[in-house]
Amino acid sequence: MAHSQENDEMQPASPPQSYEDLIRIIHDRYEGMSKSYQKIAVYLTQNPNDVAVLSVAALAAKCDIHASNYIRFAQALGYKGFKELQVLFQRRLSTAAPGFDARLQALEAELGARADHSEVGFLRDLVVRDMNSLQDLLTNIDGAQISQAVDLMEKAETIFLLGQLRSAPVVELLRYVLTMIGKRTELLDAGGGLATHMAKLMGPTDMLLAVSFRFYATEVVNIVEEAAARGVPIVAISDSTLSPLAKNAEVLFAVPEHEYTFSRSLAAPICLAQALVVALAARTQKTGEAPRIPIVTAT
Repeated sequence: MAHSQENDEMQPASPPQSYEDLIRIIHDRYEGMSKSYQKIAVYLTQNPNDVAVLSVAALAAKCDIHASNYIRFAQALGYKGFKELQVLFQRRLSTAAPGFDARLQALEAELGARADHSEVGFLRDLVVRDMNSLQDLLTNIDGAQISQAVDLMEKAETIFLLGQLRSAPVVELLRYVLTMIGKRTELLDAGGGLATHMAKLMGPTDMLLAVSFRFYATEVVNIVEEAAARGVPIVAISDSTLSPLAKNAEVLFAVPEHEYTFSRSLAAPICLAQALVVALAARTQKTGEAPRIPIVTAT
């Protein structure tokens, strides 16, 4: 009965006919979904390539949710079954990546079980996954988003950086490169429990660049919400448009994470962070040449 009621509340007048419409409806209905449906929604938005190529049973296993929940989720959105919903993800992949058949085979090979557990096998596995993540980054990130983010960075008196746990290396790199190109930067360091107090120094003429992935650090989410309430412009790098950072970000870069058996890679978010700084340097240096970090020489 509960499933039937939820399906009735979710169901639109007609099933979405495009990937973009589907994602929009998922966002609109997300807060009212059950926990299991929310888990499915997050996985769909974070792993669109997986959804395009894997069976419903394989997807269910990755979420630790019964396959029937995926089918009911699709039916709640007006589809006859999950395969009708899956077609939208396959169409997106074929449009975004020319040579769909080759792309499909490569993804299926990558997502399949690997028997090579040698040291070089681990290296090969990581490199292949990172290559795929970087290709997805190039395909999915909109140039207008980068331009808007760099506008905010250029105008900001101070760029405040926020990232904890495994997001910390991204903001540490940003602090280094931004400082080297002469941009005033402050890292909201979690050390000593001062990040929340330091964040109160931000004002509307500054900006906050926040990085957070599953499972989102509570302090990071709270600081972003508090900063947005005070009118601080926010650029966020996260893993999904359903991230808790999304609703408060003027610019959100959603960088979906591929499954890693040991630890998730930072190759794509670090590449994106570097691209933002290179674009900013190109504007501020105005030399007509490729932007660069001033050379530091030992005395």
